[in-house]
Amino acid sequence: MTLLVVTAVAAIRLRDLFAVVMLFGIYSLVSASLFVVLDAVDVAFTEASVGAGVATVFMLGTLALTTSREKTPVAHKPLLPLLIVTITGLALVYGTWDIPRYGDPANPIHHHLVQRFIEDSPREIGIPNIVTSVLASYRGYDTLGETTVVFTAAIGVLVLIGGARRRRSDRDGPQ
Repeated sequence: MTLLVVTAVAAIRLRDLFAVVMLFGIYSLVSASLFVVLDAVDVAFTEASVGAGVATVFMLGTLALTTSREKTPVAHKPLLPLLIVTITGLALVYGTWDIPRYGDPANPIHHHLVQRFIEDSPREIGIPNIVTSVLASYRGYDTLGETTVVFTAAIGVLVLIGGARRRRSDRDGPQ
């Protein structure tokens, strides 16, 4: 967690956008390793491939079409964003106040659905791997939504890159 905080603070403080993109890639890899430690390997794979892989490539592609230095910001009031972030953070902490302790065998998650998934998913779904049956069937709409978000983001970046190339070639004239 300390490495995540240090990486985030370093990314915020830098003005060189290439270094910021690299730090975001590092942040995603550290997050993926944290997910592995928490036994959420499927989330770790997603974070590593989307966060450190695809997002970094998209951001580097965007930097190739723009400048690599952040413009100096116009004078603004830094207290308002700090206040908004603080209120949001406090709301998130308040919202998690009554969550059961991590790994507690008395957690509700361990009493209702888990036993049903273990016993009934091979018969209901016909897939012997329980994780695959949960992701593909029980959480099918969620997985479809995640795939749609990633696909939409990829199409948006490709449209932006294509538009910038088109404008550049129109400006330079026929070759």
